[in-house]
Amino acid sequence: MFVNYTVPEHSRRRSIAITVLPLFLAALHGCATVTPKSNADPDTIVELMWPEPPLKTRIKFLGNLASEHDLRIGRTWKEDVVQFLAGGPPPFAQLANPVGIALSADAQRVYVTDLPQAKVFIFDLASKELRSWSREETKLSGPMGIALDADENVYIVDSYENAVRVFDRQGKPLRTFGHPSFHRVTQVAVDQKRGRLYVSDTAHQNVSDHRIKVFDLTGEFIKDLGNGKGDLEGHLLFPTYLSLDDKGQLYVSDTMNGRVQVFDPESGKVVAVYGERGTAFGQFERPKGVAVDSFGNVYVVDSAWANVQIFNAKGQVLLFFGGRGRYPGLMNNPTAIAIDKDNRIFVADTQNFRLNMYQLVNTTAEDSFTPADAQPPTVSSSPKAASPQAAGPAQVVTGMN
Repeated sequence: MFVNYTVPEHSRRRSIAITVLPLFLAALHGCATVTPKSNADPDTIVELMWPEPPLKTRIKFLGNLASEHDLRIGRTWKEDVVQFLAGGPPPFAQLANPVGIALSADAQRVYVTDLPQAKVFIFDLASKELRSWSREETKLSGPMGIALDADENVYIVDSYENAVRVFDRQGKPLRTFGHPSFHRVTQVAVDQKRGRLYVSDTAHQNVSDHRIKVFDLTGEFIKDLGNGKGDLEGHLLFPTYLSLDDKGQLYVSDTMNGRVQVFDPESGKVVAVYGERGTAFGQFERPKGVAVDSFGNVYVVDSAWANVQIFNAKGQVLLFFGGRGRYPGLMNNPTAIAIDKDNRIFVADTQNFRLNMYQLVNTTAEDSFTPADAQPPTVSSSPKAASPQAAGPAQVVTGMN
């Protein structure tokens, strides 16, 4: 079970209380610190996991996806490290800057948008093949957000063209649509049950229309979500990544407000807020990708801190993983995140030119919640001093045992 204590609550009235776990001081003093080795001997290479033994591991690094080579050889995390230490030129057909991820329902195909190459890559984990759709084939100039409907049709935001382009799973164009109110659309999410498409309009500094646009799957406009530019609840400031839970609630990375807001799909009202700008656990500098696992835990990528923080449904911080670095399993300006039905976690490690794959392990639904009679620990350091940013590249906040 988790045992945690409460730090000062978010100031907005419907925000979720931020809590952290009692063993974080021990973690900060080195019991959960990963130190990558400097040679290529597989026997001395450190497997990245969070937290490290003797604590029970919850997140394990599985490996990277960057090219077809990664699929064909079935590379392990150790082989990723060996290649990293050995250096050498990358394969020709490789990710450059992945910024969007979508997963097929059977968890066998990983769709990735690559902005500078204006390509879509499809990693087929079953056939161990990599396919790609080129700019010439798709007419995409700035592919960013990507999502799938129930038929595995592919919805891609072309940010440079301010449009949404739709393809079938073979890459055949189906339709393109936009809206007169679009300023700078970036990300997309599909609610398969309700037949809705959500598009984030990140907009610009000099416009007030920072909102989420809602369409049906044919491209017919339905409504706006959000109250426009601002920092009050329900307002947005440069919204980016989107995700949905099994209730159809929409999670919006309100990036420049340093938080994630959750909107009810019918009323459009905010039902929860995760985090705020700051350097404590449960706070963010530059939140980007957001996703929900099968237990209802919420994963938020912080591009500035190069890590992922995990919250339970009550907004309590469970742990964080990652950290800045080039070593396989660490991150450099990560952006998108997606989680499959088996709680395998894919993170777009954008400035390391790859996807990082992790696995949630040793975890049940009960592990996400705190006994009501848990006693808070005595804390001698400030939340800022124990922040994910200050903690170093691969340290962990955890109370799982």
